[in-house]
Amino acid sequence: MNGFIHSIESFGTVDGPGVRFVIFFQGCPMRCLYCHNPDTWQPHGGTEMTAGELIAAFEKNRPFYKNGGITCTGGEPMLQPVFLTELFTAAHEHGIHTCLDTSGICFDPDNTKTADEILNVTDLVMLDIKHIDDDTHRRLTGHSNASILAFAEHISCRGVPLWIRHVIVPGFTDGADEQERLGYFIGGLSSLKGLDVLPYHDMGKRKYEELGIPYPLADTKPVSKEEAAAARENIIRGIKRRLKEKK
Repeated sequence: MNGFIHSIESFGTVDGPGVRFVIFFQGCPMRCLYCHNPDTWQPHGGTEMTAGELIAAFEKNRPFYKNGGITCTGGEPMLQPVFLTELFTAAHEHGIHTCLDTSGICFDPDNTKTADEILNVTDLVMLDIKHIDDDTHRRLTGHSNASILAFAEHISCRGVPLWIRHVIVPGFTDGADEQERLGYFIGGLSSLKGLDVLPYHDMGKRKYEELGIPYPLADTKPVSKEEAAAARENIIRGIKRRLKEKK
């Protein structure tokens, strides 16, 4: 079958371990206020490609991916679950490490079959938790965080290695209490292997202008690396508190 692909990055270094072949899927149900890829929102845009074509593109530069692999991001890869499963299955058949970069918004806690088929061929999940508070999450993304937090716990129960990503956005995720609450939650995830705390930036503003879409955070200033580092310490404090309680 064909997948709808927005773009490909041949030598990604921030989308999982090692040098990665990064595939940006088309389509996303989320409308995060700070999204820097609004051009991926529509589900049937981009270029139609087969799993075989993507594997062949990877193989052309395979020596560069010796310690890396394929990362699927977006958009939201799980919006195309059958194609994603087919692609990751083919990757495993070729001995390629697979990483899923997802918001988790497509997870159905009442029917995990589709997600489990994806996780069966996924070596690492990078899960972007936008906010730990449900009401604020709705204001920030337009959706509840219930399925996302449930997916985090499901990944952990399945024993799939998990990295958490969290963006520090002024006025939304820059509170110490919220950060520590997030840490307390992820401290209960037994398969947690990493934590990326990223500073908000406005580099996607130009895309909004080109698409004729108002940029929601036009007056929001970018966050410094130092502020993101301080937020990370707050999250780690919450993780440690959870781990201490488990002992």
